[in-house]
Amino acid sequence: MKKLGVVAAIIVFFSAPALAQSKTTETLQKDFDTSLALFFYKNTLRMLNQTENKEFDEMVKDIEKMKFLMVDKSSRGFGKQEYQKLLGDYQAEDYEEIMTSRYQGKNFDIYIRDKKGSKLGTVVLVNDSTNLFVLDIVGKIDVTKAGALFSTLDSNTDIGKQIRGFVDTKNRAKNTNRD
Repeated sequence: MKKLGVVAAIIVFFSAPALAQSKTTETLQKDFDTSLALFFYKNTLRMLNQTENKEFDEMVKDIEKMKFLMVDKSSRGFGKQEYQKLLGDYQAEDYEEIMTSRYQGKNFDIYIRDKKGSKLGTVVLVNDSTNLFVLDIVGKIDVTKAGALFSTLDSNTDIGKQIRGFVDTKNRAKNTNRD
């Protein structure tokens, strides 16, 4: 009986971090099952810093893990109302709006969950006319650097290629269906 308790405790301990990210992000990914999802952990983020930029290291130092989700909004008619509902869903999970801004033609909405008894979480939503990018972070970042983090991910050669490849594939599929 003791062994069963120990096994159960180990399972809960190792599965708890997986549950720490937002349920809203998980639901969004399930609803848009063709979305691009990439996962980054502290060491992975440090590996992205090929130029050994101290500012980048400082920016990611408090991130335990991060999910990068890219949703093609046109695939299911994701518009203004759906976006407002999504923001409400994050707020229902105890995320608070911290900042709204524009950066390089994209709208940024940043939410933070800092509630006792739950993991610190940050959600960065980057919204443009065709795509929605979600950075769902377990941990925290300096919210004034959210644009720089997104820009770094986008400009990193390998990740940028995946993002652009995903967008190009979607665009080719749309153009093929029009013919």
